[in-house]
Amino acid sequence: MQVFVRRFAAAAVLFAVLVVVGTLGYLWIEGWSFHDALYMTVITLTAVGYQEVAPLSEAGRNFTMALLGLGVTSMGIWFALITSFIVELDLKDALRRRRMQRRIEDLSDHIIVCGAGRTGRQVMEELVAMAQPFVAIERDHGRLDVVQRTFPDLLYVEGDATLDVNLEAAGVRRARGLVTCLSAEPDNVFVCLSARDLNQHMTIVARAFEEDTIDKLYRAGADHVVSPNVSGALRMASMLLRPQVVHFLDIATRSQGLSLRLEQAQITADSNIAGKTLAEAALPQATGLIVIAIQKERDDDERFVFNPQGTTVLEPGDRIIVLGQPEQIRSLQRFVGG
Repeated sequence: MQVFVRRFAAAAVLFAVLVVVGTLGYLWIEGWSFHDALYMTVITLTAVGYQEVAPLSEAGRNFTMALLGLGVTSMGIWFALITSFIVELDLKDALRRRRMQRRIEDLSDHIIVCGAGRTGRQVMEELVAMAQPFVAIERDHGRLDVVQRTFPDLLYVEGDATLDVNLEAAGVRRARGLVTCLSAEPDNVFVCLSARDLNQHMTIVARAFEEDTIDKLYRAGADHVVSPNVSGALRMASMLLRPQVVHFLDIATRSQGLSLRLEQAQITADSNIAGKTLAEAALPQATGLIVIAIQKERDDDERFVFNPQGTTVLEPGDRIIVLGQPEQIRSLQRFVGG
């Protein structure tokens, strides 16, 4: 941008010099008034072809031809600068988009966030806090500008999330999960249908305002559906019935000085702690995390072993639920994995 500023400044100086030279030339050659000389200079430099203010002498005609040639050259420089500026902006934008697309193509096991509204931004904040790579899809350029001010390194696809081409551009086939929180309920249903068709194994979480839409989202392929109305009502009731618990959770999850997160991890077959008891694994001592529950592989999704005892055996496929700070949670996968 600084290069173009200098170029435009140089062109402006050149035009100003020609105006001064032309005005002084007509004052000296034709003896006109300052205003007539200035007017004749401007219409000559810009080649507009208006009538001369007075008949020209032979010396005046020669001077006008020379001034006209310099004026056409000056205007050509201006048009060239404007054209190159526009082309440069388009080229920079194209290169920036290409670099971003390459970064997206290098991602795997990432999250796709459809919609960059208030809910989408909250989801992104949590993903950033947990150092989880993600790609946003949003068709509103203004919303993307707002999000980019918060997340300067944001990877995004500008377009309609209901279109397969944009889901593909966001790497839906390589993603581990997708969150759809678009403003229109039918759009969320359509995103679930398209995403499930493109990736059978990813986890899909959808937002629903209307109660009738919840079942449709599940049938469209969503694994989990979140209703702000239901969750908001539960929170309001909890604030009346158990206010100190809600206050503690707010401090634990939102406080600047104390930021706790719940996280899960699956024990692999080649894990160092597979086959050991919880006491032998010494997970709290090694990571500082608190083990809240264990979901055994043989159990269904509704059954958990809460507050597991030290004699609980950790088997391959088991999922452990822990509570701790983000930096402690980041070390969890390395400790649990092989």
